[in-house]
Amino acid sequence: MFWLKKNLPKIVLSPSLALLAWFVYGFILWTAYISFTKSKILPKYDFWGIGQYIRLWSMDRWHTAVTNLAIYTVLFLVLCIAIGIVLAILLDQKIRAEGVLRTIYLYPMALSFIVTGTAWKWVLNPTLGIEKFFIDIGYENFTFDWLVTPGMSIYCIVIAGVWQSSGFIMAIFLAGLRSIDDEILKAAKIDGAGIFSIYSKIILPMMRPVFMSAVVILVHLSIKSYDLVIALTSGGPGTSSDMPAVFMTQYAFNRSEVALASSSAMMMFLTVTAIVIPYLYSELKREDGKR
Repeated sequence: MFWLKKNLPKIVLSPSLALLAWFVYGFILWTAYISFTKSKILPKYDFWGIGQYIRLWSMDRWHTAVTNLAIYTVLFLVLCIAIGIVLAILLDQKIRAEGVLRTIYLYPMALSFIVTGTAWKWVLNPTLGIEKFFIDIGYENFTFDWLVTPGMSIYCIVIAGVWQSSGFIMAIFLAGLRSIDDEILKAAKIDGAGIFSIYSKIILPMMRPVFMSAVVILVHLSIKSYDLVIALTSGGPGTSSDMPAVFMTQYAFNRSEVALASSSAMMMFLTVTAIVIPYLYSELKREDGKR
C-alpha cells in the first residue's frame, strides 16, 4: 500500500507521458526516416539516403524561403526585443493607467495570426489601406505598395509579426524588471547614476535569462511562421515571401512530395534544436555554478 501511495503520481501520469512521447518524439523520428526515402503521396520505407536533402538544397524556391526566414528572423527578433524593452521600461516608471496601457500592448497577442494577417492585409493593400488613405487626403503621388512588390513583401510580414509579438515580449521584460530588488536602484541613484545608465549598465545586464528566453521564444515563432504568411501574402507575389513552413506544407499536401517536405521539416527542427540546446546547456551550467 505504501508503494502504491508513493508511486501514484507516476502511475497516473504515465499514460499521458507515453502518448506524448509517441505523438511528439515518435513522429519526429518517423519524419526523420521518411526524409531518407522516396515517399510521394504515401510513405515508402525503402531507404534512399540523403537524396531528398540534395534535392531540397538545389531548389531555388527553398533558397528563397531560407533567405526570407533569415531576414524575417533577424528583423523580428531585433525589433520585438527593442520595442519590448522600451515599453517595459516606460511601464516600469509606475505611470498612471499602467493597467490600461499594458492591456492595450498585450491585446494583439490575444489574436490569432490569421486575424493579424488578414487585418494587416487590408491595411497594407494599396487599394484599401495606407496608400489609398494618403491619396484621398491629397497626397496623389504617395505610394506604399510593399504588399504587391516582390522585393518588399517579406517586410510586410515583419511589420505584422512585430505588431503582434512585441507586447508579449514587453510583458516578459516587465516581469523581469519587477523582480529586481528596489535597493539596487536606490543605491545607483544615490551614487548619482542617471536613468539611462541605471538601465543600460546595471538592470539590463542582470536580465540575461530574460533576454535568452525572449530570443528562444521569438526564434521559435519565426521558424514556424505559416498562418501569418498565408493570411498576409500567401507566399507571394509568386514565391517572393515564401517561408520554410509554407514550403513544407505545400509540398506535403499540394504536391504530394512527402519525403521532400519531411526533409524541409527536419531542417527546421535542426535549426530550432541548434538554438534551444545551447541555451539549455548554458542555463544549466550557470545554475550548477551557483550551487
